[in-house]
Amino acid sequence: MNASTSPLAERARSGKPIGVGIVGLGADGSWAGRSHLPALRAVPGYELRALSTSSKQSAERSGHRHGVPRTFGTAADLAACDEVDLVVVAVKVPHHRELVRTALSAGKSVLCEWPLGNGLAEAEDMAREARGRAVPTVVGLQARSHPALAYVRDLVADGYVGEVLSTTVVGSGGAWGATVGPGDHHVLDAANGMTLLTIPFAHTLDGLASVLGEPEDLRIDLASRRTSAVDTASGRPVPMTAPDQVVASGRLPGGAVATFHYRGGMSRGVNFRWEINGTEGDLVITAPVGHLQLSPVTLEGGRGTSGLAPLTVPESYVRVPRLDPHADAPAYAVAHAYQRFLDDLREGRTPGVPDFAHGAARHRGIESALTTA
Repeated sequence: MNASTSPLAERARSGKPIGVGIVGLGADGSWAGRSHLPALRAVPGYELRALSTSSKQSAERSGHRHGVPRTFGTAADLAACDEVDLVVVAVKVPHHRELVRTALSAGKSVLCEWPLGNGLAEAEDMAREARGRAVPTVVGLQARSHPALAYVRDLVADGYVGEVLSTTVVGSGGAWGATVGPGDHHVLDAANGMTLLTIPFAHTLDGLASVLGEPEDLRIDLASRRTSAVDTASGRPVPMTAPDQVVASGRLPGGAVATFHYRGGMSRGVNFRWEINGTEGDLVITAPVGHLQLSPVTLEGGRGTSGLAPLTVPESYVRVPRLDPHADAPAYAVAHAYQRFLDDLREGRTPGVPDFAHGAARHRGIESALTTA
């Protein structure tokens, strides 16, 4: 059995809604609540039927808050629910492998947030198990599904910039700067796998690769310029072992040069700018913060003797019109990834959104590119 002949694909082709259960949809302030919840409700063809949190009591509170009918205190109970066809794992990275294994063991398809694993070994383990279960999987590298990136991909392929000569990305991580919120201390600990490298840099690298191809001979250097951040509530310093500077370079297929610089915190200048420079023109993508996967993006372009001018993404690229790319920015690319996954299942195609094998390969590419100096 493959993805196109799986029970999930058969259900999608039948026109029946795919029942979704989210692990980690809390009552207040969760990533799942800001992204997956509005995304699923904006894409016809999915039904959010269940959720689980850390306890039965908190799950019941969340179910009442969000209007989700079935609530469970454990992911195992959620995965065993017959009404759930797709399990979404949206919790902190150290818990991904255990929860993904639980869902796969129940025979369910899984969408797991990025980073897939806490390091390469965990990601490869999950990819192997998913391959053995032969069920469709998705990893949350959603930047490539954003309509603006799909449009940029076609502009480049159609010769808008001519031959690509170079591309440059500068981004700010938001976190990993001078301050840290009381609920975000975990991102400062490199052991948790949620770092400037693995989150904003990796999301942007994946989006860039979807437009320009995989960088070759990639080299990544890390630096820790800050070793602590001040808690915004207590005013006390919190140790930071995660690097706050990521610098990378490589070559694109065909020889163009690619460079990246990600820095922790926020800049008083530019917080995200991605330029694609070619023999005939330039494309520039900007955003208010360096998380390409969840930021509202602005696109500009210029060719020949003309300067940069705004470019509007054609309506044909917008597959989820219920969401606004600015007001609903955290959910916007996620929703388009859900839509793309559903379209591919319905058409009998191998899903084009990143799966666990893709996620493991992204982990592998990043870890192999890290310098040891």
